[in-house]
Amino acid sequence: MLFRPMVSEDALAASYVEDHCFSAPWSERVYRETLEQEYSFYMAAVLEEDDLTGIPGEYAGQIVATCGAVNILGEGDISNVAVLAPYRRQGLAGHLMELFLEEEKSRGVETFVLEVRASNEGAISLYTKFGFETVGCRRGFYEDPKEDALIMKLSVMGNN
Repeated sequence: MLFRPMVSEDALAASYVEDHCFSAPWSERVYRETLEQEYSFYMAAVLEEDDLTGIPGEYAGQIVATCGAVNILGEGDISNVAVLAPYRRQGLAGHLMELFLEEEKSRGVETFVLEVRASNEGAISLYTKFGFETVGCRRGFYEDPKEDALIMKLSVMGNN
C-alpha cells in the first residue's frame, strides 16, 4: 500500500470513495476545489500491484482510503476519513491517520477537531486511540439517517 498526499487530479477517485462510504458524500467538484487550497492537506492510501487481492474492480493505483483536513490558524478541521468496505478492519485507517497527523503537526497544526456519528463505534475507537476526546455534541447533525455528531478534539501542542 502506498500512502501519499492527494492532488487535485485525485478528486474523482476521492469522491468515489466518499460515495461508497457516506450518505452525504462530497462531489468531485468540492474535492477538487478543496485540494487546490493551500490550507488543506489530504492523504490517500493507494493500491500497489502487491496489494491486489482479486476483488472485482480492484486495480493498481486505485485510491481505497482518504483522510484530510483544512488547517485554519493552527487548527486542523478533519472533514474526511473514509475507507472502502473491502479494505476496512485491516489497520489501514489507523496507519493513514498516523501518517496524516504527523504530517499536519510538521505543518504547524496544534489541535485537531472532527465530527463523527455517535453510533460509529469503530471510528470513535480509532480516534480515541490517537488521543481524541469527546468535547461536545451536535444534535441532529447528520442526515440519512438523522443522527447526532460527537465533536472530538486532539491537542498536540508540545507533542511534536
